[in-house]
Amino acid sequence: MSKPYVLVLYYSHGGSVAAMAEHMVRGIEQEAGVEAMLRCVPGVSTDTHASKDDIPDDGPLYCSEEDLRNCSGLLMGSPVRFGNMAAALKYFLDGTSNLWLTGALVNKPAAVFTSSSSLHGGQETTLLSMMLPLLHHGMVLAGIPYTEPGLMNTQTGGTPYGVSHFAGKNSLPILSEEEISLCHAQGKRIALLAKQIAPNN
Repeated sequence: MSKPYVLVLYYSHGGSVAAMAEHMVRGIEQEAGVEAMLRCVPGVSTDTHASKDDIPDDGPLYCSEEDLRNCSGLLMGSPVRFGNMAAALKYFLDGTSNLWLTGALVNKPAAVFTSSSSLHGGQETTLLSMMLPLLHHGMVLAGIPYTEPGLMNTQTGGTPYGVSHFAGKNSLPILSEEEISLCHAQGKRIALLAKQIAPNN
């Protein structure tokens, strides 16, 4: 990419997190001078080995170490799995020790997002679980300020720790108006911070 980019990295099972990621991209694109790179991670088997081909059949490409190394900012999403991030995303992050050793992500802004099938199904703990490895990488975490009207008005998802989506028991990837506006806001905020905090990355 010719311009600095914000990496939107996610794992999605039912489609909700993927839908959120697309709206994050739209938010990033509202900020001039920054591009968006959309990447996902493959699923893993029960013995935590990668279980997919190197290139997905559809959707965005799988994220590489270089995609992550060269980003100017990061938005990372996962569905809720018992109040934690999904194993597939954890598996990917566990393989980024070289980036940690070299400090490749230090001082780059980051934010997280999630989706759950129940309204109080562990959204906030899942967001916090995704923050932990990013803190170890030295990234600068940014939530969503309450100056965003959707955060106060939402009747579905949305937390100050990061955007969330309430998919319901059928795991519908249809986002509410407030959830969409918060996705746009979070994407735009990380793009702005990427220009301000890590302008040379």
